[in-house]
Amino acid sequence: MKIFKILFLFISVTAFAQTKVGTVDVDFILSKMPELPAIQKQIEDYGKELDTEFNKNLEAYNALVEAYTNGEAGFTIAQKKTKQEEILNAENELNKFQQNGTKLINIKRDELVRPLYQKIGVALEKVSKEESFTQVLQLDATIVYADNNYDLTIKVLKELGITIEEE
Repeated sequence: MKIFKILFLFISVTAFAQTKVGTVDVDFILSKMPELPAIQKQIEDYGKELDTEFNKNLEAYNALVEAYTNGEAGFTIAQKKTKQEEILNAENELNKFQQNGTKLINIKRDELVRPLYQKIGVALEKVSKEESFTQVLQLDATIVYADNNYDLTIKVLKELGITIEEE
């Protein structure tokens, strides 16, 4: 009998517990944050630094190739083999650097944007608690329909002190 009472109590509580689900467009909020242009500039500058370093490595590679081409006739077989290995190693390093460049830029972007996402998270949590939302979903391609009355994007922007023009 006790089990039935506990089961009935559990069913009653869950039946009366209602959830309030909202949505938020974090990417839109991020695009409106005043710090974003400075971060984009930092990422662009970092990309230019990587390009400069890549160009230096490319020049060193080209110098190795040119030195080999110009002196090939006078090299011994052992010298040719050593120079070819140097050129191959330099070429491999260039390829690795080029492949890692995109990863390095993405890591830098994540590092610089993380504090903005944290600010958005704090503001979203505050708005969600004030409005008694139990769940908030990211507004993206996975949501088929969302009532604008439950979209917290504008409220989070206001919480962050960002004003936007009404459309």
